[in-house]
Amino acid sequence: MTRTTKFFVYFLMAGSIATGISIAAQTSNGAGVANAAAANPVAQVREARSWEYGPFVNYGAGVGDRSQYKFLSAGFQLGKPLTPVFHAGLLSGQFEFAGNIMPFWQAYTPAPHLANYSCIDETTGLPFTCPLQVGGGTFTGVSLTPVILRWNVLTRSRRIQPWFQAAGGLIYTTHKFPPNYLGTQTINGQTAYLDGGTCVWNFSPQGGAGIHYFTRAKRSIDLGVSGVHISSASLGDRNPGVNASIQVQLGYTFWK
Repeated sequence: MTRTTKFFVYFLMAGSIATGISIAAQTSNGAGVANAAAANPVAQVREARSWEYGPFVNYGAGVGDRSQYKFLSAGFQLGKPLTPVFHAGLLSGQFEFAGNIMPFWQAYTPAPHLANYSCIDETTGLPFTCPLQVGGGTFTGVSLTPVILRWNVLTRSRRIQPWFQAAGGLIYTTHKFPPNYLGTQTINGQTAYLDGGTCVWNFSPQGGAGIHYFTRAKRSIDLGVSGVHISSASLGDRNPGVNASIQVQLGYTFWK
């Protein structure tokens, strides 16, 4: 081989070796990042401010005078951390904005029944106790929660990400909810003055807390508990509402 040919061969060999070293370094670095993510998936999504999305199901019951009410819903949630971590002692964490939609929403109430109410005699204007027919059964609708303000608490855990939140939603049901007494009734010659039904539209302010449990990088099982208030804000003739219900949420989240 000529001197020029030998130089060209050595140049190719040197280039090949350098390329091989570069590829090996990149592969090693990529493996290191992957291993780091696998070792601490909580820190990975926190630092990347990853989008979260996935399905969930809610089940709960009313409290107080609505303790016989049961609730079941299912839907899809989408959210994203918007800020870096703020350091404030025990309250250190990261702010996230989210929302969800529940195309399946049901409330299970006692079957139609008689209940005692205080009625007003239309003639005298005096109150009297009267048993009135109250609606009931299963109520079906959809729910939208466009505003979820969530605080992801800073944690050293590699698997568990705790959070707490406040949210506001809207519920539409195919029949007026909650069930109410039905129509004007005459009892023992006295006509009860009734102010009508409730409303198919209700608001659902709520607050709660929960955790993401990461089964692996960018995948988590979610568990939350919320207190939910349901009220028509007097859009209907009456607003008996559901002062409080406790609902448990189970979901599965993908992070991107």
